[in-house]
Amino acid sequence: MSKYTATLIDNETGEKIELDILHPTQGPRAIDVTRLYRQTGILTYDPGFMSTASCWSDITYLDGEEGLLEYRGYPIQELAEQGSYMETCYLLLNGELPNAEQLEEFSGQIVHHTMLHEQIKRFYSGFRRDAHPMATMVGVVGALSAFYHEYMDIHDEKNRYETAILLIAKMPTIAAWSYRYANGVPFMYPDNKLGYAENFLHMMFALPSEEYTVDPLMARALEVILITHADHEQNASTSTVRLAGSSEVNPFAAISAGIASLWGPAHGGANEAVVRMLMEIRDSGKPLEYFVDKAKDKSNKFRLMGFGHRVYKNYDPRAKILRELCHKIIDKSPLASEHKVLLDIAMELEGVALEDEYFISRKLYPNVDFYSGIILLSMGIPMNMFTVMFAMARTVGWVAHWHEMMGDDKTRIARPRQLYTGKTHRDYVLVDMR
Repeated sequence: MSKYTATLIDNETGEKIELDILHPTQGPRAIDVTRLYRQTGILTYDPGFMSTASCWSDITYLDGEEGLLEYRGYPIQELAEQGSYMETCYLLLNGELPNAEQLEEFSGQIVHHTMLHEQIKRFYSGFRRDAHPMATMVGVVGALSAFYHEYMDIHDEKNRYETAILLIAKMPTIAAWSYRYANGVPFMYPDNKLGYAENFLHMMFALPSEEYTVDPLMARALEVILITHADHEQNASTSTVRLAGSSEVNPFAAISAGIASLWGPAHGGANEAVVRMLMEIRDSGKPLEYFVDKAKDKSNKFRLMGFGHRVYKNYDPRAKILRELCHKIIDKSPLASEHKVLLDIAMELEGVALEDEYFISRKLYPNVDFYSGIILLSMGIPMNMFTVMFAMARTVGWVAHWHEMMGDDKTRIARPRQLYTGKTHRDYVLVDMR
């Protein structure tokens, strides 16, 4: 029981109810409304869950006002600058950073599961060649439940952990094969001698007929992309995984649901929209101010993509990391001249936005999507694969939250309520009398 309470007074009926105030270790307090409907018959109304905490979680904390993001207490800047994606995965799943021995064992477990069941290859041939890679990913990940029956006991903690390892391990293979199939290129199998990022790049771009060496800078860039996208608290796709998982569905179906949610342009597809906007500005021949003025015009539907965030009211800390990375990688890209132009436009646009009162007053700062698309393009990743890369990175966050939720005895099947606005009672009339 909380030490503090809030009193809700219904001015219509005069009824009062005391509600506990909950105190997390960081972040805003919350009023516990779990007893509200049962005791008063009143629901809360919160479209988009703008003011609602759906769960307790120990995994990720973000402070939108301060521009702070921490995984298990570790700032994202330190993890991205000094750590590896495997360390980040271990941290999100286990709560602590691994020592050298633990990291070696964990990485070995991941490597052991990178192969896909050979019959899964047949799934790809069932898709059209021009199918969106996210459509392929949703289908293949959901289908894993037909192949890995031994990982279906969601009530066994050890089994859940092993499922998390399996999904993290297989996602790069699934993602790379989606790209290979769409381009009519032979599938490349995982190479156990390579690290996580190197292995993905090898499966994406190597050819059986030629020697392929992974560029260390590109591998490191991918590591940073993966780390900065690994988790982000209760976003739409993570909430979807929790919502689906609350019905005790198998983990592959729950993660597939998360992938489907991420596919939406308002969520995982935003970095592609940023690149298309930058290309539009580049190709228009018009000054940047023209597009800034369009964005400020309420009667115009044009939006500056990559600015503002549902939670952050300060500079997205991930955007700062990726901006620096963008400068490093752009000079190494085979298409440096084309992408350098996009980066120059992005930097100029950011400069205008950060000095313009319109953007300052609305706290519209660059978000993680503003630079990530340019980096991916410079790595040779096509735009229709951008969201796939996001899904690959976010898999560890999804499975960490799913694992946490399934081990929480407070978990109940999610069942939101509604405020009904339709017709009230009507009597049925026979068809020949209507």
